[in-house]
Order: sequence, then C-alpha cells, then structure tokens
Amino acid sequence: MTTHAPLHIVFTGGGTGGHLFPGIAVAQQLRRDLPDARITFAGSGREFEQYHVQQAGYEYLAMRCRPLPRRPWRIGSFLVENFRGYRAARRFLDRHEVAAVVGLGGYASAVMARAAIRRGVPLVLLEQNLFPGRTTRWLAKSATFVCASMDETIAHLDPHCPVLVTGNPLRAPFLPSSRSTPRPLAGEGPGVRAAGNKAAAKRAVLHSAHDKHSPHLFHSTTTTERQSLRQLLVLGGSSGARTLNEHVPRALATLGWALRGWRIVHQAGQGHVEATRRLYRNLQLDATVVPFIPDTAQAISETDLAVCRAGGTTLAELAALSVPAVLLPYPYAADDHQLKNAQWFAASEGCIVVDERRHPTDLPDRLADTLGPLLSQDGACEAMSRAIHTLARPDATRDVATLIEQLVAHR
Repeated sequence: MTTHAPLHIVFTGGGTGGHLFPGIAVAQQLRRDLPDARITFAGSGREFEQYHVQQAGYEYLAMRCRPLPRRPWRIGSFLVENFRGYRAARRFLDRHEVAAVVGLGGYASAVMARAAIRRGVPLVLLEQNLFPGRTTRWLAKSATFVCASMDETIAHLDPHCPVLVTGNPLRAPFLPSSRSTPRPLAGEGPGVRAAGNKAAAKRAVLHSAHDKHSPHLFHSTTTTERQSLRQLLVLGGSSGARTLNEHVPRALATLGWALRGWRIVHQAGQGHVEATRRLYRNLQLDATVVPFIPDTAQAISETDLAVCRAGGTTLAELAALSVPAVLLPYPYAADDHQLKNAQWFAASEGCIVVDERRHPTDLPDRLADTLGPLLSQDGACEAMSRAIHTLARPDATRDVATLIEQLVAHR
C-alpha cells in the first residue's frame, strides 16, 4: 500500500502586510478546506514576516534575496545574492513534493516563483494593486494563473497572460460572516466593548494584545464616553508613515470645532510612536497613538473615517468593512501604483485623494480642508461608506483558494 505525502503548498513573498496578509488569508481558507495540507511561507527573513506567519501557525522558510538596486554598482551583489536564493529554492522544491507555489508579489517572491517555473510546479500569482508590480509583470506569462484585484489590471499585463479577476483575498475577520460580534484574538487580554447606533460590526471597540506591538489603546475615557464617540483612524501601514505622523495631527489641530464627538486613534509605527504622541500633546489634542495595531479588522470595523496610504490590501479591507477614507498615496511607490489605486477607489466617491506632491508646503491646510466637512457634516461619512462598499469583493479569498484546490486536485 502506497502512502502519499500530504499536499504541500508554498506561499512566497511578503515583505509588507499588503503582500503577506492576502497570502495568509488564502492559506487559512486552504487549511479549512484541506486540513491535512502542509503549508509553507518562503520570504526574505524579515522579522515582520516571521512573526505573522508563525502567529498564523505556518512553517516559515527564509530565502536569500534582494530588491533591484537603484545604484548600478550594486547590480553584481544583487545578481549573486538572488542566484544563491534561486538555487536554494530549487533545492527545496527538489527535496519536497510541492503541489503549487503561490506568489504574493514583491522582490521576496521572485526566487521561489522562478524556481517553480523551472521545476514545472504550478504557479499562481496574487496581484493586490491596480498596476501590477515588477515581479508580477516579469513572471505573469509563465504563471499558471494571475489573480488580479481589479478589472483594470488586465490592461497592464501581456494579453497572453492567464488573468482572473478575483478581488483581493482578505483574512476571515474582514469577511461578513465574521463580523456579527466582536472577536478577541487568542491570547489577548480583556478589552472594552462599545455599543452604539451603527451596525454591530462597526461598533466593537479595539482589543489590545499583550505583546510588544500593542499597549492598551483606550485609557483616558470612560465606557460611556467611548460609546458616544465616532472614530477617526490614522493608519500608516505596518511601519508607520512619516507624512501622516507629522501632518495629520497638525491638520486636526485646526479643526477643534469639527472634532467634537470624535476620538482619534493613530498607528504611528514602532520607531515613530513617541514623537507622534509628543506632537499630539504639544498641539493639545487627545489621541491614542500606538506603534502597531495587531487586529486591524477590529480597528477598522469600528472606524467611521480613515486617513491612510493607498496600498491595494488596505483599500480592499476598507471596502469590505464599508469605511470611507482620505487617501495620501505614498509618493515613492513603484510605478506610482498607490496613486493609481487611490484614483480608482476615489471614482466610487467612497474616498478622497490628497496627493502630497501637489502640496509641498501646505499639506496640513489641504488635509484640514478635506477632513473638516467630513468630520462636521451629518451624513457625509455615511454616504461615502455606502459608496466604498460597492467595491468590496467578499468572495475573493474563497475564489482564489478554490482555484488552487482545483489546480492541485490531481497532483
């Protein structure tokens, strides 16, 4: 009697939450559908990747890889390091019976994805942004499928690429079936819950994990006060965003009249939290400033208005939870992909774009002009909430997982 090894699927890439979290979402769905499957994440070895993959309960493999350098004299070391990573990926695929490789985008996905193509292992690419990244464009024609988040992505890939528009996979807490009641994560301490006049999913208060990433989020207001406040959430991504940390507080400081009835929660990034707290104090603004929010689904679900960058995964999460936003696209994003994302979402009237490059000296004033009416006018955020929700694709996670399951069914 022949004993078959468990189905083995490798997710490769990561680097940022925008690339990593869609992969974790699909892996979680595969684990529910195929409980005996072996799932491995291969990435750059960054602490951020390892932490979240291990928290999700999957194996992690660090690969040697480097991004394409901007300085020509570093090309040599780039080629050497990535070739070593590619050879290690080939050896890994030779030694393990891998049924499929799922590329999550970014430079960290390239060595394993390229090894999969050379080895004849099916390759599925996930593209989170409207304009596909360099790695996706390079590998797309050799992939078995490319799963795009937006219809417009097709126009930016070779017409012979096998593209399916699935939407951006989201983790279970962002999906409708998971939002009926607040859900603390395993290992979290007790949190405070608030009720209010919005849908139940948008009135659960942030829980705070007792780890290095998250102190208690609410400490200076009573439960009754929290129940009556609306939430403005400033999200700078997993590492924070210097522009948001420096300019959003200054913009809010001019809107004292409009901030009545609002609480401010600001994710500043691990290295920027003290400076951001100090700025709010100097401006005499009451704000909860944290380095990182481990349960972003919980945070976003109770938010009435967000101020954030425009990564594809962040925008998909906002749409799923019907949260409107003021978007400040990262001006140095490759191929200006964040501005393209932001403009596409703004066309739904669920977001407003503030391009910081057009306001080099008056960005706080421009932000204040944008935020003031949203914070002070009844119904403004509610109308935007309905608009952004039209862009939600709640079936994306299951659709991508089903595609992978069909792909490996006969291997």
